[in-house]
Parts: sequence; structure tokens; C-alpha cells
Amino acid sequence: MWVADNWKEYRVLDTSNGEKCEDWGGYILVRPDPQVIWNTPHDHKAWKKKNGHYHRSAKGGGEWEFFNLPEEWDIHYELPEGVAKDPLCFHLKPFSFKHTGLFPEQAVNWDWFSQIISDARKEDSDRQIKVLNLFAYTGGATVSAAAAGAFVTHVDASKGMVGWAKENAVSSNIPGDRIRWLVDDCVKFVEREIRRGNKYDAIIMDPPSYGRGPKGEIWKIEESVYPFIELCANLISDTPLFLLINSYTTGLQPAVLNHMIETAIIRKYGGRAESSEIGLREESGLILPCGASGRWVP
Repeated sequence: MWVADNWKEYRVLDTSNGEKCEDWGGYILVRPDPQVIWNTPHDHKAWKKKNGHYHRSAKGGGEWEFFNLPEEWDIHYELPEGVAKDPLCFHLKPFSFKHTGLFPEQAVNWDWFSQIISDARKEDSDRQIKVLNLFAYTGGATVSAAAAGAFVTHVDASKGMVGWAKENAVSSNIPGDRIRWLVDDCVKFVEREIRRGNKYDAIIMDPPSYGRGPKGEIWKIEESVYPFIELCANLISDTPLFLLINSYTTGLQPAVLNHMIETAIIRKYGGRAESSEIGLREESGLILPCGASGRWVP
């Protein structure tokens, strides 16, 4: 398992009975987690000092209960030494269905690909590395890649999420010309880029299990993800660095991600694939699984 172990301002404090207790930059949140099927004593004192608790409803969804939690606050993350000048800075706020605007387990991938970008820049300081981030959400991967020296095209169907990502880029001191922001349906954007003949040195994608585009386009991951990976293969440059696929869908286990990369990418470009669960370390030492990632390098 690839574990995001380098956080200084985020911690999983304890887990029990379908919930995790987390420290987000000094604020304690209790949120549901479907992986936590064990029921252990709530011995950690943080359970009683929570600033926010998301209560799941039996009818679906749920709602937040707050205790002296600000509407918005910041959390910082430092990429590997020598990769970026400044720490990344992300704005957090509790919003729909338990989320805060950041998936901290993804830091293990930020470390991985930001190091690749930084190393490529050190080999050729004049090289302009083009990264495409699809289903890019609030821009954790976008900001990490740009901080490492890449030029990033950030695509998400939600105008609100793109606006949030822009705020994260500004607070992380990313130069304005490093990121191109697009509110668009990812499939249609990739199709247009293919017709334009555009290429990218790296592609990151974090496809949702289900979603709708700006014009009502329907995305169902089981039906759509493999054709989409095949489509994206047409955008890979002659000097590629990596491809990263993230999955939070139960059926898309590491072996499935690996097989899709093998058949859609490696048969065309060679290289090698590696896939694994990603996770976060609880204070007790337990590793909490948080999805899976598939990586390709040439």
C-alpha cells in the first residue's frame, strides 16, 4: 500500500464504528468512512473535542453538526525537499456529503509525480512540461504539479470546484501562467484536444463513480472509464513522464487499474504499470485504506 505519511498538519487520530476522527490543521472532524467496519472503544480524547461531526442519515446523505469550527481555514503540505519553494496551501470548508475540499491520502501521489516533474526539469531547465489534470476537483494535483515546475491544464465540470482550485493556486504562490483553467466535460475536452493535435507529457485523472457534465452528460465509471483511458492515450506526447489514475470506486481495485493501463497504454507505448491501494496511517499504526491508484511510466 502507498501511504501518505508526510503530512505535518493532518492526522487520522482514531477510527471506530464506521467513523474516523481526524485533525485538520488543529480542528477535529468526525466523518463517516465505509472502510471502518470495526467497533473499538473511543479511547482517544479527540472524540470528545470535535469541532465538526458529519452525521449520516438512514435515508441517504446526512448533515454537519459544528462546534466552534470556522467557515473556512487553511492547511499546508510540503512536497519532497528540493521540489517546490513554498509549501502548498489549501482552503478547507465542510460541504456537501462529508467532504472538506481535500483528499489527504492523495499526497502520496503528489510526492511521486512532483518528484518526476522536478527531476525532468533539472535534466532540462528549458523544457516546458505539459500536464493534463482531468476531473481535477479543487486542484490538489494541479497545484502540486505546477509547484514542481509543470504547466497544467485543469479540467472539471463544476464551476465552483474550479473557482476553489484557483484560490488554492493563489494561496500556494503558483505563478498565474502555470495553470489553464477550464470548466468543461472531460470526455468532450479530450476529444477536442485529439482533433487539435495537442499532446501532454503527463495525464492525471480522478474519475467519479457517477457524474454529470455541464450540459447533463452522464458518466458511469464502469461503462466509461476504460474507453476514456483509451481516448486519453492519444494525447500522450513523444517524451512522456507519467500517467496516474485514481479510483474510489469499490470495483476498480489495483489489479483492475493495472490491467486497464496494460491494455490501453503499455501495448501502445511500452513502459511499465504499478497499482496499489493508497492509505493514511492512524496514530495507533493501523493503515486506513482510502481507494486505489494506478501509475504508468515510460
